[in-house]
Amino acid sequence: MTQVAVTVRQATVDDLGLIVPLFDAYRQFYREPASPEGARQFLLKRFEHNQSVIFLAFDGSSAIGFAQLYPSFSSTAMARILILNDLFVMSSTRRRGAGTALLGAAASYGRRIGAIRLELSTELTNATAQALYEGVGWQRDTTFCSYLLTL
Repeated sequence: MTQVAVTVRQATVDDLGLIVPLFDAYRQFYREPASPEGARQFLLKRFEHNQSVIFLAFDGSSAIGFAQLYPSFSSTAMARILILNDLFVMSSTRRRGAGTALLGAAASYGRRIGAIRLELSTELTNATAQALYEGVGWQRDTTFCSYLLTL
């Protein structure tokens, strides 16, 4: 059986039907309850307000993963940055290059729009994702600590 190469393209609002199951599975990976309708509404608002950019990975005609970028800025550098907030590939289709392809598409997009860097965070226990990021050139931040304030 010949394996089809993974392809990546930027998603549009017309792709919601493809993105929602992936986004919902991503949330469940992080121990959130399934909520396909909540996922649909959340993603629709991001599209309606131009608040994120989503890339979809395909194996043939099947959507198998996505990456979502949120715009931000660096005050010290006075420049645009992008937060790679979400990266997910269906577990049954991992190790085919989709994660690498999505990271490449995100970096290419960032360069194209003049961003100076991409940032991401992942759980400390997510060694698989950390290996992927470091394998394609991402560097662990050893200068700054991250803090959260739950509101």
